[in-house]
Amino acid sequence: MNKKIIIISGLFLTTSIFGQISSTQLNGQNINPITTAVPFLMISPDSKQGAMGDVGCATDPDINSIHWNGSKLAFSEKKFGVGFTVTPWLRLLVPDINLYYLGGYAKVNKRTAIGGSLRYFSLGNIELTNATGVKTGDFKPNEFAVDVAVSQKLSENFSLGVAMRYINSSISRVFFNGSQGNAASTGAVDLSMYYKSNKFKMGDKKAIFTSGLAFTNLGAKIKYSNDQNFIPMNMRLGAGLKTDIDEFNTIGVYVDLNKLLVPTPPIYKYKVDAQGNPTPDIEIDPATGAKVIEKGKNPNVPVAQGILQSFGDAPGGAKEELQEVNISTGLEYWYNNTFAVRTGYFYEPKTKGSRQFFTVGMGFKFKVINVDGSYLIPTLLNNPLQRTWRITLSFNFDAAAKEKDAPVQP
Repeated sequence: MNKKIIIISGLFLTTSIFGQISSTQLNGQNINPITTAVPFLMISPDSKQGAMGDVGCATDPDINSIHWNGSKLAFSEKKFGVGFTVTPWLRLLVPDINLYYLGGYAKVNKRTAIGGSLRYFSLGNIELTNATGVKTGDFKPNEFAVDVAVSQKLSENFSLGVAMRYINSSISRVFFNGSQGNAASTGAVDLSMYYKSNKFKMGDKKAIFTSGLAFTNLGAKIKYSNDQNFIPMNMRLGAGLKTDIDEFNTIGVYVDLNKLLVPTPPIYKYKVDAQGNPTPDIEIDPATGAKVIEKGKNPNVPVAQGILQSFGDAPGGAKEELQEVNISTGLEYWYNNTFAVRTGYFYEPKTKGSRQFFTVGMGFKFKVINVDGSYLIPTLLNNPLQRTWRITLSFNFDAAAKEKDAPVQP
């Protein structure tokens, strides 16, 4: 029980807590991760992109596109589809935390598509006890998000998308003395764009270039008790190149760059004792009552200011700002558009969280049915992400009228 409570508490720690430990160093650099509330919004919800190192901004559209780049939906080749994914989470630590994802879309016409999704994060069962260890009840905390999206082609090669999201988190009920806490909720929007080129010659092969840009989870802070915390607002930039090797074999290579649009915790100034040695207590400005910042900027700012500030507030300057960009790379091979093999790599600098892992997976198509699976392989032993697997079952119906390919460019 204690282990699970610690995990749940960590899921919504605010930046102020991590700001107090930001002076911890690794190879001479400050360990200074950016933390937010409701981080489940950033967990890869499907096995296709999950098998390619969490790359998805410029991949082909599918039923899970809302999470990665909702503007891709307008390029869907089918008229409508629906799918479901299950992801057991943190299996190395606990046995009953799971992420469930239900997504779908429908083509309104050749240029417009709508979509929706439901993300449900179950944190299992927690036995509540009093100070003497006597059981006082059970609690099953959870978080969920509901999305609605619209994607519109502005040309044969370019589309825009917008999604609206409702977010709800009940984990504060157990964190704040059982039933005394209240569920927290907020709203957010995604703004995205997607480009898909005509087929062009690359040597003696034919290829398609894709790119995308998505601003996700742009929304108000979420409030637990008296504290207001940033949600994981994010900027995702991606590119891809898919090449027809021959009539039956196709290979795609993709890369994504991700950056949280949330203020970086500053380095605070600590009090010193009579001998001049630092103490664990942060110095307080007597005039304002605020913590004294030694390096960086105040993270307790409004949302709009926080987004802009996130590009230049790292205490370590430009070098640390670059470390806040996560890199995802993925590769996808298709045989006869029926069988797929995927792999990828996700890299986050050690000073910003140290999520570094390889992924592998496969996919099968049989008429309208798609089955995809993925498995995550951390680069470090005893990583809590070990044993992470995902299974997606999806259905795509009624092929939309295909538009004629533009002439191949010389």
